[in-house]
Amino acid sequence: MKKKIWLTSLARSPETMQGIMTSLKAYGLEGAGHFWEDNLDKMAWYAPRTELLEPEVSLWLIHGSAEMFSRPSVRYGLSLLALCIQSVKGVDFPIIILQDGEGDLGAASLPTALKGCVVLPAAGGAYGAKVVAGVHRTSGQMFPPYRLDVHGVPQIGQWFEVGPREGIWQGAIFGTTGKAVVLHAVGPAGRLPEKTVLNFAQQGLEISLGERRFDAWAVQNPIDQNTSYFVKVEGHPQVVMFCPYSQEDEAQAYIMQLS
Repeated sequence: MKKKIWLTSLARSPETMQGIMTSLKAYGLEGAGHFWEDNLDKMAWYAPRTELLEPEVSLWLIHGSAEMFSRPSVRYGLSLLALCIQSVKGVDFPIIILQDGEGDLGAASLPTALKGCVVLPAAGGAYGAKVVAGVHRTSGQMFPPYRLDVHGVPQIGQWFEVGPREGIWQGAIFGTTGKAVVLHAVGPAGRLPEKTVLNFAQQGLEISLGERRFDAWAVQNPIDQNTSYFVKVEGHPQVVMFCPYSQEDEAQAYIMQLS
């Protein structure tokens, strides 16, 4: 299988995208890409999901300036798309940012799903060898103990899907910074359920973790690797949290910064 890259251009410049593709061809790399559409209402971030999940795509290359990466809407959209990829290809799937211009864009300042990426200067074209190394890096397909995916369909909405990768959760809790959850369901993993039965469903829970307060919903349905908890979220919360349902105060909670 011939490995490929996928290039996302935040700048929407055909000349720049062509220049990057041409420079990578000199290293024997083939690929395709798209121009980023910064439209969260249309959930435009979801559009390239299918292409990025193709088996031959071995690296995601994102080109843009520090100013573009500072926009909350761009960060949010890129974060959700990264979560989609990592749910299938692992959290160690290579992501490289080609930064245009000046500014201090460090991976540590990015949303959770992008913190493992590599940031390289676009100027000078010296990034080629590192992109090649990233493409051919052996991916261990590292996965956390949970499953987290996102579904975005304009007519249906923005849904987060969570569950355990192994074992069984005796229910699940999902919260956002701000009252953003509007619906929830339990069903087969990987697709939005057409119908659902909820056990002891709860709404309006207030959960404090450190200095953050989350508005959460919960169910007590058993959830395993073939079953997921689906939560419809309106708006664009900066942070979300989820965890197995537990009556104990020390349940393991997972927090994702999205923008």
